[in-house]
Amino acid sequence: MSAGLGAAFVGGGFMAEVHARAARASGARTVGVTSSSPQRSREAAERIGVTRAYESIDELLADDEVGVVHVCTPNTLHASQAASVIAAGRHIICEKPLATSVSDAERLVLAAASAGLVATVPFVYRFHPMVREARARFLEGETGRLLTINGSYLQDWLLDASDDNWRVDAAAGGASRAFADIGSHLVDIIEFVTGDRIVRVAAVKRTFYPHRAGHSTVATEDAVALVLETQGGAIGSLLVSQVAPGRKNRLHIELAGSAESIGFDQENPESLWLGRRSGSELLPRDPSQLHEDAVRLSILPAGHPQGYQDAFTAFVGDTYAAIAGEEPAGLPRFSDGLRAVRITEAVMLAASTFAWVEIPED
Repeated sequence: MSAGLGAAFVGGGFMAEVHARAARASGARTVGVTSSSPQRSREAAERIGVTRAYESIDELLADDEVGVVHVCTPNTLHASQAASVIAAGRHIICEKPLATSVSDAERLVLAAASAGLVATVPFVYRFHPMVREARARFLEGETGRLLTINGSYLQDWLLDASDDNWRVDAAAGGASRAFADIGSHLVDIIEFVTGDRIVRVAAVKRTFYPHRAGHSTVATEDAVALVLETQGGAIGSLLVSQVAPGRKNRLHIELAGSAESIGFDQENPESLWLGRRSGSELLPRDPSQLHEDAVRLSILPAGHPQGYQDAFTAFVGDTYAAIAGEEPAGLPRFSDGLRAVRITEAVMLAASTFAWVEIPED
């Protein structure tokens, strides 16, 4: 379905490599890349395996072979670059956060809708088969009424003051770091699986290292803890940290319903824990035991592990299917990116005011 679709990439780092692998696996032609300078564009083209190194985003958008643009740059560039892509009439996949302000995210949602373009954000954990299985169990009422939520997203790559990255700088990454970067995935997967919207939050945040190797002043947070309430009356607690020793990329949720609990761990994504008063079980990713949407994403037989790149490829494949006129279930659109920005802003406000903050509806 993607044969002939030309994909180009803005940004040449790790995420551009992930996007390019997914684009190729989904059948697109990877046309070219632009990065922060002509030299870096040439280096990125060689590294991610594309032939064209554009000197600017304008040159990229002037290429008629480009049908979809993957924006993989630092966060504060997303809004302006995505707006340029939309104005040029190209379909777009924009890394999260979609923007670093609600107003910018709102403008992008409206612009993409007005232009009739497919515009998506890679909340890729939706594309693990066992996440879809969890969602199906909620949709079909097998879990009962949602009662409580416990979740965390823990990493250790910024554990020491000597660890540094452009993301710690608000000028490049935005006012929120840990929550905007990984907490957004956590709240997205909770709302996606349960179908229940978070309506208010209270939070605290900490910057444990106000000085890092390349930044004399760091204002963005290393960790956030919050409590929440959902529209359906459930309550929960979440912890987001980039300074948790030994945790590399652990997104974990445990959702307690009145009939059963569901537990999912992104570092061990091949099973779901189904908790019951009697008869708890570990459900494997075995298509013969799963709901239809989970089976669709199970591209390998049971016992052959699938992981992050597989989930990313499924997301890109569904985006390309939408460009071809299909309506894939669960595809995260710009409106979902806006939702994440709204929640991030509410969490940061709650942490700074020490008060409950309501999350406005879209």
